[in-house]
Order: sequence, then C-alpha cells, then structure tokens
Amino acid sequence: MFEYYKKVVFENYANFSGRARRSEYWYFLLAQIIFLIVATIIDKVTGLNFEPLPYGYVYLAYSFAVFLPGLAVGVRRLHDVGKSGWFFFIALIPLIGSIWLLVLLCQEGNAGENEYGTDPKSNFDEINNIGQTEY
Repeated sequence: MFEYYKKVVFENYANFSGRARRSEYWYFLLAQIIFLIVATIIDKVTGLNFEPLPYGYVYLAYSFAVFLPGLAVGVRRLHDVGKSGWFFFIALIPLIGSIWLLVLLCQEGNAGENEYGTDPKSNFDEINNIGQTEY
C-alpha cells in the first residue's frame, strides 16, 4: 500500500497523463485517510488544533501538500475508464454527481490501449509504471 503512496506522491507528484489502476487509486486513498487521522491526533495532542475542531495546522499542511498528487491520481484513474479528467466536476451535481463519480472510480479500466495510454494491467510489473503513459 505504501509503495503506491510513495510512487504517487513522490515520483508522480503532478503527473496528469497516463492511466491509473484501481489499486493505485484506492491504496493511495487509504494511505491518505490513515495519514490524515494521524495528523488529526498530532494536532489534538500538541494543542495545534483549531478549537473546537479536532484538526489544525499539521492536518492543513499535509492536506495542502498532497492535494495535487491526489487530484493527479484521480485524473489518471478517470483516464483508465476512458473519461477526461474534467469528469471530476461531475461531483458538483448534488448527490447524483458524487455517486456517478464513485461508480466511475470503482469501474474496471478499459482493456487495451485507449486515448490516454496503454492498459496498465497489460504489464505485470505495475508498481514501477504508475503514472507512465508508455510502458
């Protein structure tokens, strides 16, 4: 799980091209949740939280630092199902938009090559190719 996180955050910080498998996206999201919980605990224990909220400066700093890689992996995930990254804006439609985006993010990617790159499942060494357009 943390290999995916390292690959997305440090090696493909703002790479919006190529395709991302479901595992890349969801492992990254799981690591995000874990780190945000830890940041919230650090904020609360050190007294850096914004009263009466449980989170504070560490949480915000981490959130800002990983916003761009999170957006990039989401766009690459949409590319894998054959959609443009602009489909993220579908979440702005109340209720239905969020559900539709969740369905797109959960779908299996297009088999074979699409307009955004080659199929990441066609290569068995996927961890070394995260975010790459050509394998």
